[in-house]
Amino acid sequence: MVSPTLLVATTQLPSIATGIRISLHVLAAAIFVGGQFTVAGLLGTIRGFGDGATKAVAHAFGRLQWPAYFILILTGFWNVAAIHSGTTSHSWFVVLSIKIAVALLAGLFAYLHQRSRSRAQLAAFGGLAGIASLIALILGALLSA
Repeated sequence: MVSPTLLVATTQLPSIATGIRISLHVLAAAIFVGGQFTVAGLLGTIRGFGDGATKAVAHAFGRLQWPAYFILILTGFWNVAAIHSGTTSHSWFVVLSIKIAVALLAGLFAYLHQRSRSRAQLAAFGGLAGIASLIALILGALLSA
C-alpha cells in the first residue's frame, strides 16, 4: 500500500479560460469531424426517406458544420496564442503548420462537396473532407500530448 504522504499532486487544474478554450475546440471538432462520419454512416438510411431527404439533411448539417468549423479555426488560433513559444520544439511547430494546412484543406473540401453537382464530385470531395478532417484531428491530438 502506498503511503498517503507519497501521493503529491504535481499538476494543477487549468484556468477557467483554458477549460473553456479547450472545451469549445473539442466540441467544435466533435461536430465538424464526427458529424461528417455520422452523416456518411446514415446516408443509406437517409436515401430511403425519399428524393429530397439527402439534400435536406445536408443543409441541416451545414447549419451546424460551418459554425463549428469557424469555432475550430478561432479556438485553434487561441490555442496557439496560449502556448509559450519557448516551451515548444521545432518539430511541434512543423506539425502545427501541417495541421493548419490540413484543417484549411478540410474546410475547402467540405465547401467543394457542398457545391458539387455530380455524384462523383460529391463522393470525391466528401471523402477528401472526411480524410483531411480526421488527419487534422489526429495531428491536434499529437500537438496536445
